[in-house]
Amino acid sequence: MGFVKEFKEFAVKGNVMDLAVGVIIGGAFGKIIDSVVNDLIMPLVSAVIGTPDFSNLYVVLKGNVESGLTLADAKAIEGAVIFAYGNFITVLISFLLLALVVFMLVKGMNKLKRQEVEAPAPEVPAGPTQEELLAEIRDLLKNQK
Repeated sequence: MGFVKEFKEFAVKGNVMDLAVGVIIGGAFGKIIDSVVNDLIMPLVSAVIGTPDFSNLYVVLKGNVESGLTLADAKAIEGAVIFAYGNFITVLISFLLLALVVFMLVKGMNKLKRQEVEAPAPEVPAGPTQEELLAEIRDLLKNQK
């Protein structure tokens, strides 16, 4: 019974729920960034460089591989040693975009937090001091006699 109770307290705590929501949103956000990289950025970069698909960029380090083969076909050749750098370029661009977006989100959140801290606290009218209250009580007690 103690284990179940402890687990329930752990699982229902706000931090765990926030983490779960963050992981789910992060997974979806990663898919969005992948789509931005693969569907928007990479075609533009490929148009400038002239290579339509980075995933098939590679250099043959060892072996007899014909030029023009896809990366999968080149790797399938027995004895071939392939230095496949194209997919790394795609993943690197994806990482840089994701890091940029996360940086912008954190920067925006920090700016909002600073504005909350810098906002002056609402003016609370000053009430009577303790001495003034005691004097009023004393006067009321004198008047009752």
